[in-house]
Amino acid sequence: MFRNHTKEIQIGNRVIGGGNPILIQSMTNTKTEDVAATVAQILALEEAGCEIIRCAVPTMQAAAAIKEIKKQIHIPLVADIHFDYRLAIAAMENGADKIRINPGNIGSEERVQAVIEKAKQYQVPIRVGVNSGSLEKELVGKYNGVTAEGLVESALDKVRMIEQMGYDNLVISIKSSDVMMCVKAHELLAPRTSYPLHVGITEAGTVTAGNIKSSIGLALILNQGIGDTIRVSLTGDPVEEVKSAKLILRTLGLRKGGIEVVSCPTCGRTQIDLIGLANQVETMVSGFDHLNLKVAVMGCVVNGPGEAKEADIGIAGGVGVGVLIKHGEVIKKLPEDQLLNALKEELIHWNDNK
Repeated sequence: MFRNHTKEIQIGNRVIGGGNPILIQSMTNTKTEDVAATVAQILALEEAGCEIIRCAVPTMQAAAAIKEIKKQIHIPLVADIHFDYRLAIAAMENGADKIRINPGNIGSEERVQAVIEKAKQYQVPIRVGVNSGSLEKELVGKYNGVTAEGLVESALDKVRMIEQMGYDNLVISIKSSDVMMCVKAHELLAPRTSYPLHVGITEAGTVTAGNIKSSIGLALILNQGIGDTIRVSLTGDPVEEVKSAKLILRTLGLRKGGIEVVSCPTCGRTQIDLIGLANQVETMVSGFDHLNLKVAVMGCVVNGPGEAKEADIGIAGGVGVGVLIKHGEVIKKLPEDQLLNALKEELIHWNDNK
């Protein structure tokens, strides 16, 4: 597989590439200058399972804020830089574990060289990012439009430029909102480079549309052995990005552990707020990644126990009352409003009962 042969890159306290586990990345949507708000969001993302966080750095104040943010978080921080090379330098001086730049919009080669020299000094990896929305006019003309081939040529051109400046501590990212173009670009790029690849479908859309596009695109790419880190880009709460990324990796068999939630699709027999309950369970179990379990959430006390037989544990609700089910057997009957807490208590003490 391609990812087994990519180069290992150290990002803060994590290592990507070389067959290491695929790491989940997200991006804050707070103002980076607002340290308290940014830290609060990153801590929530950490709890959800985020392993690398990216923050926009549009100002010198944002670059300076990195120093304070880093003191309060536990995962590597990537500084996202556009246009001003001085922001990239300041971000590294303030502790960024990695920077994301597009050399094409940084400016002259001298400015790119200044960024490279600072990266060498601090041993900070550089993610070379190319986006279909900002592909160079020359390549658009050469390929008669924005194409997968153009994206790959653009990325490799930028990589060669940085290599010629004496630096190879790199990660490559090529993204498009066109799912199949993005898939093809990764298929073309993977055999031509040994650098780790960060994979995602950019500008994928809202939670519903974005999840569908990202799931299809990431599955097609990851299942070919391509990709070392991933992001599910959604217009919404970044925590949703992390939850979706974890589920994609588990579904593809690329990550073990964590709780899989299964729930019935509701029907005329449903007499509880099953949709709300299932969403609460899904959020709650994100804190139990150390358990490798299947949890069932059923809306019918008649068929619930039978339908939940393949799950390790589950809950099913009726009219104001529900049952707790373990390995297909009802072990407790309790009021509907106590179901969630009862399930949580069982998970907290799961290993105690073995």
